[in-house]
Amino acid sequence: MQIRSNEAKEIKIPGPDHPITISSVEGNVRVTVAGKIVAESARALRLEEKGYPPVYYLPRDDADMSLLVRTTHYTYCPYKGDCTYYGIPIGGEKSKYAVWTYEKPYEAVASIREHLAFYPSRVDAIEAIS
Repeated sequence: MQIRSNEAKEIKIPGPDHPITISSVEGNVRVTVAGKIVAESARALRLEEKGYPPVYYLPRDDADMSLLVRTTHYTYCPYKGDCTYYGIPIGGEKSKYAVWTYEKPYEAVASIREHLAFYPSRVDAIEAIS
């Protein structure tokens, strides 16, 4: 697998023009696909970024990584860094790129390191349980 560096990539710092806030979630967050719990955590984070719906980030330690398959898909965010993706085969084609992660996020969002985020349209449910 080719690792890409952040050299020559634009890096932006969140601020008043593009705020990003990360907060702890009270209670549990559960992600299910095909009747299986893929991840469930009482340590989830909620990331809110201007122009995007809020996203839950769950610690990798609270995910069943045996259900995920790393893909070669890659994107870049100037606010967060290099992003890699996982599929969830039990979810079929719909769950091909269902999970994303920033393995080396920029300092401004460092708390999402070792966390996974899930596309709501690519899993069966993302539930916040109080």
